[in-house]
Amino acid sequence: MSDASPPSSSDDPSDEPPAGRAGTPGDTPADPPAGAPAGQAAAPPSRRWPGWAARPALPPRPRRTGWRRLLPTWRVTLVAAAVTLVAVLGSVLAGYLLVDIPEPKSAAAAQSNVFLYADGSQLARVGEIDRENVPLDEVPEHVRNAVLAAEDRDFYHAPPVDFSAMMRAGWNMLRGGGRQSGSTITQQYVKNYYLDQRQTVTRKVKELFIAVKLDREVSKDEILEGYLNTSYFGRNAYGVQAAAHAYYGKPAKELTEAEGAYLAALLNSPNAYDVRANPQSRDRAVARWEYVLDGMVSEGWLDEGRRAELEFPEPNEGNVSAGLGGERGYLVEATRQYLAEHGIADDDQLAQGGYRITTTIEPDRQRALTEAVEAQLETALNEEREQDSWVRAGATSVDTESGHVVAMYGGRDYIDQYVNNATRRDYQAASTFKPFVYAAALEHDSRTRDGELIGPSTEYEGDSGREVVSRSGQGTGWSPENEQNRDYGTVKVSEGMDKSINAVFAQMGVDVGPELVRDTAVALGLPAETPGLTEADASISLGTATPSTLDMAGAYATLARHGEHRPVVLVTEVVKDGESLDLPESEPRQVISREAADGATAMLEAVVRGGTGTAAGSAGRPAAGKTGTAEADRAAWFAGFTPELATVVAIFGQDPETGVQRELYGAAGQERISGGGFPARIWGQYTREALEGQPVTDFDLRQPERREHSDGDLEGEGEGEDGDEDQDGGESEDGGESDAPESSASPESGSPAESGSPDGGTSFGPESPESPTSPDAPGSSGSSESAPGPSDSTDNAPPGPAEPAEPAAPAEGAGAAAPVEAAAPAGAHDEAAAPGG
Repeated sequence: MSDASPPSSSDDPSDEPPAGRAGTPGDTPADPPAGAPAGQAAAPPSRRWPGWAARPALPPRPRRTGWRRLLPTWRVTLVAAAVTLVAVLGSVLAGYLLVDIPEPKSAAAAQSNVFLYADGSQLARVGEIDRENVPLDEVPEHVRNAVLAAEDRDFYHAPPVDFSAMMRAGWNMLRGGGRQSGSTITQQYVKNYYLDQRQTVTRKVKELFIAVKLDREVSKDEILEGYLNTSYFGRNAYGVQAAAHAYYGKPAKELTEAEGAYLAALLNSPNAYDVRANPQSRDRAVARWEYVLDGMVSEGWLDEGRRAELEFPEPNEGNVSAGLGGERGYLVEATRQYLAEHGIADDDQLAQGGYRITTTIEPDRQRALTEAVEAQLETALNEEREQDSWVRAGATSVDTESGHVVAMYGGRDYIDQYVNNATRRDYQAASTFKPFVYAAALEHDSRTRDGELIGPSTEYEGDSGREVVSRSGQGTGWSPENEQNRDYGTVKVSEGMDKSINAVFAQMGVDVGPELVRDTAVALGLPAETPGLTEADASISLGTATPSTLDMAGAYATLARHGEHRPVVLVTEVVKDGESLDLPESEPRQVISREAADGATAMLEAVVRGGTGTAAGSAGRPAAGKTGTAEADRAAWFAGFTPELATVVAIFGQDPETGVQRELYGAAGQERISGGGFPARIWGQYTREALEGQPVTDFDLRQPERREHSDGDLEGEGEGEDGDEDQDGGESEDGGESDAPESSASPESGSPAESGSPDGGTSFGPESPESPTSPDAPGSSGSSESAPGPSDSTDNAPPGPAEPAEPAAPAEGAGAAAPVEAAAPAGAHDEAAAPGG
């Protein structure tokens, strides 16, 4: 029988699988191992390839007992690790995708506005955040390297996040080593520019993601530039440019290696390492500075020999360049006003910050003007005299060739007296307006009522109280008084200018026509909207308008330029975010003929040589000018010029508590303040110092008719405010007796109701008709002038009811101003007063 017979059904493994295991072809049951418990099936043999011998059975794995049962198996551990890794990677990926680079913080993006002198030195920094962004190429390489040596030496070739440094810093902090950062420059920049300073896990995680993403999107140089412009260096200085000014009074591009290393050292602890604010920390600060330098040497950024030569750079006492204290506030205010008026940048735009504004102010001349005011006026004031607290001084100086404002004095201290006395438009110009009347007469070939062309030799009646006659020959009812009611008889125009005789110029103004006088003043440079100028009645000739010293300096500069007007300029460059803004053109144009301008100049030269302005002769060079003293001595002016500079100085009386205008009788120890005194002396000292070293030049006048003074002109002249002959009843500067305050009363006058200029002049607020300085007479003019002799006169304003004022001499303008053809009084000019400094 054959052995190859098919197996029986009972032998089919698919029918009877081995015990303890699912049936599988080729598998056969195995006998239980020796010693196995009865009934326990033997372990099935390993599955092998058909025809191969079966693998020996493995012994069963012993069950874990005791605490080992609590431990996960290696399979569980492996799976858990894989799941964790996937979760972490997923979280990182999700964070990277979900966390965007945010907009910068408003404070981080905010910058201060930087105001510069004409030579580029810093005048002031204004803004809530003291920051000025600068491009990286304006930061010297040695300063950049110092920052890298202090904060992140591997910045250019390391990843944006240094986990090892972070862990090392954390470990050191845990060991009590003090707070450490471990952040790269990129991380610090992200924190400064995009996030905040809170020490939270959420903020730190965001910082990491943003740093990585930022490093992929921008260059290392851009990150370093941002870091240098946003880091805090102490002294409220954000960014390296602000820090350079705060600690060393210079721009960042001028920092030395030693100075740059010190600023880099400050980044670690700005307040602690400021050796001026914390002298007890000097050793720590010096050690940090040396650490920075040593790092520069180790990185090959600084020669070791050069390192040995460097000495610790002592920083400044404080941030003396920033802020608005002292005179800086007035200059900044005038500059802001100029920018707004010329449509360059308004207050809202400036509030955004980031402007770099170069002014025309020259530091040396600004210093000379300030010193002149202090030497001539401030030293004469006494805190114990109430009148001295009313004294305010303002001045503006303009370069006649360019029209640039080279110096401006707005007051003692902007913090204490915030009103800019150089730009305010609420005090009458008084007799400084008379040259405009004469220039108008020459320009328009005006004639007297008798038909004579008006010129220096034209004769007018100079008696006080003489009624002004209209061009039709009718009386106007306006009879202006001269100073102290002095009569001069028939005088030439030149003498009338020297002695500032009101009767002469009141009649001349009517002969010329108030409209032409106004038009000439505007053409020369006064703003058309100057308060008191628009009325254009007869009193305009005696200075009832209220221009600022800035306005008057521009107008007198036109006379110095032979009738060629160039608008005054206070700003030469404005840069915003690296781009220069367009500035208005300043093209000169001939506004009056050269003959008219030169004729007025020749007349004003005589005023300085022997008239009311002799004190200005201390300038020591050819000069022309005119004094002006307002009614009741509320203001005193001197406006003058040389061929190079036109400068106007004014002294005002104002109550520091109420803001009302006050008389200056008795101020500075003088019985009265007049234009030929303090203002002329300030003008003389300043002009001498401002032009020191420059050649003395004469006026190049076109056939001027000059007049030298005769002994008769000067007979009986006193020294007035200078005090040489005033003590014994001699003539005061205005030509009156020294006891002028006890003379007959005159109606008070004030500035027009619009005490603030429509185009930016300072306003004093609501009217105060019942205040001591509010005008009681409508339309009162204000010009009270004097020479060192029987000179100056009284400008009178329109008649009107008046209550007796405190005893005072009739000022140049204590009467009435009438229209050309009628005697109807002009409208009242109410003085506005409000608290102000």
